[in-house]
Amino acid sequence: MTAALRDVSVEVPAGKIFGVIGYSGAGKSTLIRTVNGLERPTRGHVWVDDVDVASLHGAALREAQKRSGMIFQQFNLLDTVRVRDNVAIPLRLDGTKKDEARRRAEEALEFVGLSDKSDAYPGELSGGQKQRVAIARALVRRPKILLADEATSALDPSTTALIIQLLRDINREYGTTILVVTHEMEVIKDLADEVAVMESGQVVEHGSVLDVFVRPQQPITRDFVGSIIQQKVPRQVIDHLGSAGLWRLLLLGDETAQPLMHGLITQIGVDVNMLHAEMTEIHDRMVGQMIVKVDGTPEQVAAARTYLADRVVSVEDLEA
Repeated sequence: MTAALRDVSVEVPAGKIFGVIGYSGAGKSTLIRTVNGLERPTRGHVWVDDVDVASLHGAALREAQKRSGMIFQQFNLLDTVRVRDNVAIPLRLDGTKKDEARRRAEEALEFVGLSDKSDAYPGELSGGQKQRVAIARALVRRPKILLADEATSALDPSTTALIIQLLRDINREYGTTILVVTHEMEVIKDLADEVAVMESGQVVEHGSVLDVFVRPQQPITRDFVGSIIQQKVPRQVIDHLGSAGLWRLLLLGDETAQPLMHGLITQIGVDVNMLHAEMTEIHDRMVGQMIVKVDGTPEQVAAARTYLADRVVSVEDLEA
């Protein structure tokens, strides 16, 4: 028997957006399904609002599950049921009166921007619209926790951006705690406050999204960050230029606006070859990266490194 999760311990702050990232088979979907009792751990506890969901059964478990909503990758809508009635399904299962369920379904559809699609059938909607219906259905019980299992994996980039913004709106408007599982680092960057990185059923790294992007510790984390921020240069570039003075500079905040190259040339006197530069925004902080090749005398190169180290987050020697 293979353990899907091993010695996992994660705390998700209330009202935050928490991301779990990992490759297929890492255990991230199993982890998220323990939060609402769809999966039960063989040992350990799953505390949600001071209630151990892992210990609940029957009616007590069903009542606890009402406090969370879940969004799936494949939408899971009923094709023969109108959009409004798809959204109202959880309320109807709870025994809510038809008129009240309809009113709350319409309210949820208005929030996700689909009030004009109430009478449509899922087959008449785009993939992004279907996912918004699924989000409305997850919201209709007004849950305290929203679980998103690869909610953007089946969507194109522009639609993914719309879903990410909608989830951020939900978090801001309702204070809903959101736990999102994904293999896309772009989603984590744009959506989550904190992230846990999973590999082989374990959490191997955990921290704020900004810290994980700026200082990834584990090889798998560096791989994920590398999908957003380039970590290496091609072998043929190193063979042509040589590795001495080949550096990756990481800049944060105001550091990204400094005239670093001008200072290296005019103050230190080295030659600078800018091979790559990029900036990305993470939670209103600019994160910049430069890959440069610095040439000069050994003394000049050493002075250039000291100059940069005083002005940026890190100066890292690069290899292919």
